[in-house]
Amino acid sequence: MARRKIDVSKGVAAVRQWAADPAAASRSVRATAVRYSLEELATLAPGRSVEVRVPPFGVTQVIEGTVHTRGTPGAVVETDSATWLSLITGQVTWQDAVKAGSIVASGQRTDLSWLLPLVKL
Repeated sequence: MARRKIDVSKGVAAVRQWAADPAAASRSVRATAVRYSLEELATLAPGRSVEVRVPPFGVTQVIEGTVHTRGTPGAVVETDSATWLSLITGQVTWQDAVKAGSIVASGQRTDLSWLLPLVKL
């Protein structure tokens, strides 16, 4: 398991601060919350077959299977920070975010609904 860059207590605090008032959360709080949650996702679903992107704050590779090494990955999930944080806190479901067009997912194993929510509020 990779060493965490974001301290768990600081990461959870950032997620909770964002969830309490998303409009008032600073860029720094959003960045910490996203980066922490991507690290948590990688811990829960280790692997390198699906790339999860939350620009501009972070990216991780998850889920065992075919290993991606160069170029555009075969399986990609991309969304904005507000949608990602809403997903990981259970404020929106995967299916609703996909239906709304807030998630772009292509390739195999890109339905991450089985991993969500990541943080219990």
